[in-house]
Amino acid sequence: MEVENVNFERHKTRLMGAVEIRTELQQMIEHEMDISVLQAIRTILLKTRLNPILKEKLTIRALKSEEDIKTGRVFSKDEVIRRTNQINFW
Repeated sequence: MEVENVNFERHKTRLMGAVEIRTELQQMIEHEMDISVLQAIRTILLKTRLNPILKEKLTIRALKSEEDIKTGRVFSKDEVIRRTNQINFW
């Protein structure tokens, strides 16, 4: 009986988090004016319907990226080139 109670509490906590995230996303989407951001969110949601874990990870990543862009945490063109040149593709 105690195990069932613990599992219910974990599920309840996770569900509350999902509701809060959904509400926040709805508000952010309502105020978003950049069509490319809206299209990116739409694409993420459409393509990840079959994989909810991937959907969650990509959504979190997209929101973090949007926040980074809004606050100016971006790389310059030279920094992107330097970092790309450091990647070992083989």
